[in-house]
Amino acid sequence: MTGESNRKNVVVLAGPTASGKTELSLALADKIPIEIVSADSRQVYRYMDIGTAKPEEKDLREVPHHCIDILDPDEYFSAGEYQGVARAVVQDIIKRGKTPVVAGGSGLYITALIDGVFNGDYKDTILRRKLKQRAETEGLDALYAELKKNDPVYAEKIHCNDLKRIIRALEVFSVSGKPISDLHDNCTEKSPFFPLMVLLEWERPVLYDRINRRVDAMIEHGLIEEVHKLLSMGYNKYLNSMDSVGYKEVVSYLEGEITVDEMTELIKRNTRRYAKKQITWFRRDKRFVHLDIKHGDSFHDIAQHILSLLGFQHEVQAKDHFS
Repeated sequence: MTGESNRKNVVVLAGPTASGKTELSLALADKIPIEIVSADSRQVYRYMDIGTAKPEEKDLREVPHHCIDILDPDEYFSAGEYQGVARAVVQDIIKRGKTPVVAGGSGLYITALIDGVFNGDYKDTILRRKLKQRAETEGLDALYAELKKNDPVYAEKIHCNDLKRIIRALEVFSVSGKPISDLHDNCTEKSPFFPLMVLLEWERPVLYDRINRRVDAMIEHGLIEEVHKLLSMGYNKYLNSMDSVGYKEVVSYLEGEITVDEMTELIKRNTRRYAKKQITWFRRDKRFVHLDIKHGDSFHDIAQHILSLLGFQHEVQAKDHFS
């Protein structure tokens, strides 16, 4: 076993939805003492279990998990707030001699944890409302073009269809007079962690098949009933938590707008589109070690390979294409 000073002290397992992050995390837990920190912007909410693909109850009991079920669905939670909570958790895990494994598909949460995010109080609710109206009347392309003119650096970092972040960047620029990219650089606090950042990659047809099968399983295991219960508890479809893939399509079905078959196909299509956005986000970060996973690969073999990257001298039996 190598010296502690040579090891990465945080493992980040990232990848698109249905890429096997949970399975790989649990495989690592079979080999070394770890605790898992979720980096999923929907798993933070209580009562949203099936549609967010939370780990099973037995896994939550056997391996300590953090940043899951910490909010009600109508509570606001920003990436900056996640940064504060998750960094404290990670530091505590390290102090107790375990390895934190951060697992999730929310790129902004992972960026917040490792690099920090801008939390400046530059707000103008009236302007924000006007920008949303402009997006509806002029089209999002017009707002994105304005952002490229005012802050080309930030425009390159986000997707041209990311309404929320485009509006936020224009709002900050209007209020502060400075590009949000400059404020990010000057006002964020880097973490003290040494991360091993791993990106799970699948051939696109295999990933899409995994997504389709996961959606079928979610519906079979009660996704429609879960959404119905959330609505009956008073959590409406306009909440940020409910405005996510899987939940909004079921709401449309429950309101009689689409059939169950149309709902199912919409969830699959929208999940595939979301996965493409996740892949684009993570591939921009050159710190990630890319693991090209093939159908039939053992997550325990992949976990063994990650141990070798961490510096543990175990017998490594992972396949060559993981290197």
